[in-house]
Amino acid sequence: MSEQQIYIRFPEETDAAELADLYKRNREFFERFSPGCPDEFYTKEHQLQAIVKSQVDRKEDRRYSFVICHKEDERIIGNVDLNFVMRGVLQSCMVGYSLDQTYNGKGYMTEAVKQVVRYAFEKLKFHRIVGEASPRNPGSIRVLENAGFHKEGIARSNVKINGVWEDHQVLALINPAD
Repeated sequence: MSEQQIYIRFPEETDAAELADLYKRNREFFERFSPGCPDEFYTKEHQLQAIVKSQVDRKEDRRYSFVICHKEDERIIGNVDLNFVMRGVLQSCMVGYSLDQTYNGKGYMTEAVKQVVRYAFEKLKFHRIVGEASPRNPGSIRVLENAGFHKEGIARSNVKINGVWEDHQVLALINPAD
């Protein structure tokens, strides 16, 4: 079962090279459904800067970044982020994620999203988490549905991917404790 095979944790500076390699290996795959990144994104130096920034963002309650690790070999196989943190009357954020193509279809991403959701609701006290996915990426929509998210509608012409404005399916999950 996937929950015994993966765990999430915050990224550390020592993860920079492994993350750069993960993103390089999967660049073409990730860019099919997400906006592309500049070449420097795929360097160890950029990933190190991103990790340091993620630590500051977490301390300042702006963004929470997690890496997904495969228990068998401790390898980083993906990431989950809680972005667009809104406090006050909203208490919400948006979840985003990516998984090494080699590990797709095994339930790992669903389990990772569930673990992050648990952290977001129990530790961070969010009321609502939103996720968006391209209708061209039904696997990503299934991840959110399998993690308990419910479809809310379509955000028209929402994200520019490979030069084209694309619609996105919007899904959300409300904290059951609220």
